[in-house]
Amino acid sequence: MATLADSFLADLDELSDNEAEIPEDNDVDAADMEEDVDGDLADLENLNYDDLDSVSKLQKTQRYIDVIQKVEEALKMGSDVSTQGVDLEDDPEYQLIVDCNALSVDIENEIVIIHNFIRDKYRLKFPELESLVHHPIDYARVVKKIGNEMDLTLVDLEGLLPSAIIMVVSVTASTTTGKPLPEEVLSKTVEACDRALDLDSAKKKVLDFVESRMGYIAPNLSAIVGSAVAAKLMGTAGGLASLAKMPACNVQLLGAKKKNLAGFSTATSQFRVGYLEQTEIFQTTPPSLRMRACRLLAAKSTLAARVDSIRGDPSGNTGRAFKDEIHKKIEKWQEPPPAKQPKPLPVPDSEPKKKRGGRRLRKMKERYAITDMRKLANRMQFGVPEESSLGTLHLH
Repeated sequence: MATLADSFLADLDELSDNEAEIPEDNDVDAADMEEDVDGDLADLENLNYDDLDSVSKLQKTQRYIDVIQKVEEALKMGSDVSTQGVDLEDDPEYQLIVDCNALSVDIENEIVIIHNFIRDKYRLKFPELESLVHHPIDYARVVKKIGNEMDLTLVDLEGLLPSAIIMVVSVTASTTTGKPLPEEVLSKTVEACDRALDLDSAKKKVLDFVESRMGYIAPNLSAIVGSAVAAKLMGTAGGLASLAKMPACNVQLLGAKKKNLAGFSTATSQFRVGYLEQTEIFQTTPPSLRMRACRLLAAKSTLAARVDSIRGDPSGNTGRAFKDEIHKKIEKWQEPPPAKQPKPLPVPDSEPKKKRGGRRLRKMKERYAITDMRKLANRMQFGVPEESSLGTLHLH
């Protein structure tokens, strides 16, 4: 009995030893984690968020300067498609277009970073503005225009925003809790706005260049959606190869913005549509069929981009065939349904229908057949008078 008790005590001792060891390990892990967090915080502190140059570095990079310079030179020279025989990958102009697509994505990201910088600075002056104006470039233009002005009735925002949004911004500004910014913070904010607008104009220049060369780079895609929309799709996707790998449902959403309806009804607004809404096909389609047309357009655009990415049809005939197919389908959708034909009455039966034979019919006949007892009851005997309700019948 003592040995059993000893063994229990020994087990308990081992358990308590293990429990004592576990917290020590946890302490070590916790210490490591604290060191990591401290290191991350130190990195964040080293990044001076007050200095715009430490946040936004793209415009100072050699790559940005080189690509923009080449684009400006190419736009001055005009379109030159003399290198038809050269393989697309080796063509320097195609390489420049690929660089432009990569740069346009970087510019987008840089604009978002600068937008966050402006928003954090201007939040002290007008905290509600960021929820009213979502688009980074519109936000930068409005901030630059308003500046430190507290009375928005003195600021003309016409042309920068839709009139409904201007009204909401003016009303909100009259009740805002914000305070005027110090001069130093305001100058940094306006500088950031200028930088965002410069980046936006550089992005437009890059897209103009890509658009002018789209007939050569992506002839089939351009045939369906037009060169302007094709350039935007390629720029947002990050190149023709990336666009070709993308599913059609994502191509449909490329360039879709979060719409600010300022409390108005969502019934008439078009959601879930990106750059494809700028195409001629989409605009000429009746509103009730636009979402269907957009899905079809996205599917065919994706197929055309895949053809272009492998140089399957440099003439663009495949794209034009796809476009004709889209037009025919949309026309077919708009056709009225076929008229209902009057149904003639069946010919009346002059003779009884022939019942088919078979087990089922035999069973039914057996069920309703007259039984032997009935037969005997109905039988009349020869020479014997029958009694009836009419009285006694006599045989003659």
